Amino acid sequence: MGFFTDTSICIGCKACEVACKEWNQLEGNPPEFRDSFDNTGQLDAQNWRHVQFIEQVPDNNGVVFQPTPIAGGQAWLMMSDVCKHCQNASCLEVCPTNAIVRTEFDTVFIQQDVCNGCRNCISACPYGVIGFNEKTGTVHKCTLCYDRLQLNKMPACAQACPTESIRFGYLDDLQKAADARLAALQKSGFAKAQLYGRDASVYGGLNAFFLLMDKPEAYNLPSKESAKLPDRNNTAGYAAGVLTAAAALVAGVFSFRGRRMAQREAGTEAAGNDQ
Repeated sequence: MGFFTDTSICIGCKACEVACKEWNQLEGNPPEFRDSFDNTGQLDAQNWRHVQFIEQVPDNNGVVFQPTPIAGGQAWLMMSDVCKHCQNASCLEVCPTNAIVRTEFDTVFIQQDVCNGCRNCISACPYGVIGFNEKTGTVHKCTLCYDRLQLNKMPACAQACPTESIRFGYLDDLQKAADARLAALQKSGFAKAQLYGRDASVYGGLNAFFLLMDKPEAYNLPSKESAKLPDRNNTAGYAAGVLTAAAALVAGVFSFRGRRMAQREAGTEAAGNDQ
């Protein structure tokens, strides 16, 4: 199971954020003024959904990424960000207590009664979705409403989304819908529209994947080229390291033998001189 988030129809209403907080009883962070409509800031222990507001302002030539007939050419990119529930989940791999597990729905879940608060997962997550709760002494993130799934209910955020920008279901069905939506957008002239995490090119595939209207970096996401786990995708680097070590070992052996031979020859000459 997973999410398909279509950013092209996100209106920034934040209903997903409110529904997530209400269902999961998240207190939220103290309010603060920001120079943006984005008053959430980031994903953390109190914010499991984060609606990004990315303002695109025309450059000196009046050029914007997407044509907009109003507001002097200004445009907004909006995206409801969330834990990606990666197929190759680095947070799960580094957890020393096995508190982070993959559920029967193929989602990534943190067991609060097993977490020891070491925060290894926070450092390992490439998307910065995990936060530490000082009150509980444990880490928290989106559970994909695991408790609701067990009751055969839709996650709260997807149920609350008025435009169906957040869609929930079986990955096969979501991927087919995403492919159709992308084809329609590209046919309409949105050449930069792309799917992110739909296939194995991004951390083995994401169970929460996105349709983006610009490059991933515009949404603070790793590019597809950099979204690789080094311990699983750096075979050439490891091979080079092994060859270098082998070469150094051979060189060391020959150097050692050379010194021993030199010492023996020096000892033989010294014995000859004594005679």
